[in-house]
Amino acid sequence: MTQLLLCIVAIGGLMLTGCEETDVGMAIEAGKDAVRASTLTDEEVQRLAVQVARKADQEHAVAPADNLYARRLARLVGRTGEYDGHIFNYKVYLSPQVNAFAMADGSIRIYSGLMDLLDDRELRFVVGHEMGHVMKDHIKKKIMLAYAGSAVRKAIASQQNEAGLIARSSIGGLVEKLINAQFSQQEEREADDQGVLYLQGRGDDTGPAISALTKLAALGNRHSLLSSHPAPEARAQRMRAPGYDPSTVAGPSIFERIWGWIKGWWPFSQEAPT
Repeated sequence: MTQLLLCIVAIGGLMLTGCEETDVGMAIEAGKDAVRASTLTDEEVQRLAVQVARKADQEHAVAPADNLYARRLARLVGRTGEYDGHIFNYKVYLSPQVNAFAMADGSIRIYSGLMDLLDDRELRFVVGHEMGHVMKDHIKKKIMLAYAGSAVRKAIASQQNEAGLIARSSIGGLVEKLINAQFSQQEEREADDQGVLYLQGRGDDTGPAISALTKLAALGNRHSLLSSHPAPEARAQRMRAPGYDPSTVAGPSIFERIWGWIKGWWPFSQEAPT
């Protein structure tokens, strides 16, 4: 949320300076993005997530239902796609990359390269982990920050100078940003715990979670999961610690604490005047 506030402040500063060299239309769009970033509703997040997932599917080779990878994943996650009050949809990308990601609408995408690396129980942990990112609203926070980043780029692009030209060329890329979004350590712990709970709900223990993370750690930087799932060995070590309990509810993250304070402030707690 600190990043979001800085974005809004930066946009305001850009709008107040160099007015003669400012693309007013672009500056207005930047302002809209800044407001949108701070006021996204759950419904808007869901609609955006559907669009992002659809575009990502268009850019990858999706395994058909009768493909061995798709059949294996369907066997592991079940046919209904429902878990703990949430609806999920799953697809496999036929790619050697070792990666997986989730969208806020419940879309979970697993790369075949990751499936080749993990056994069934380890793969089930990864699926549960991605579920955790959805269930804990981690993706919504990333969407808000992505919009805020877009607002800053547009504000810079509104300036009719060399910096503006550079900024114009970098607008966009929301899909890539969300697929490769980095989560905080707190968010990763929450998602890991959800992955373990998902295993336990199927009569398993922490073993597959630890072995999955250990395999990822052994790859070093030769897998895409490191861009969004840092320090797998440290996370595995946490699960090995005596007394580890995935059902323990962690306190709110700093993002959640700051956001709770901001929502109580006038511009965010009241509807905008018409």
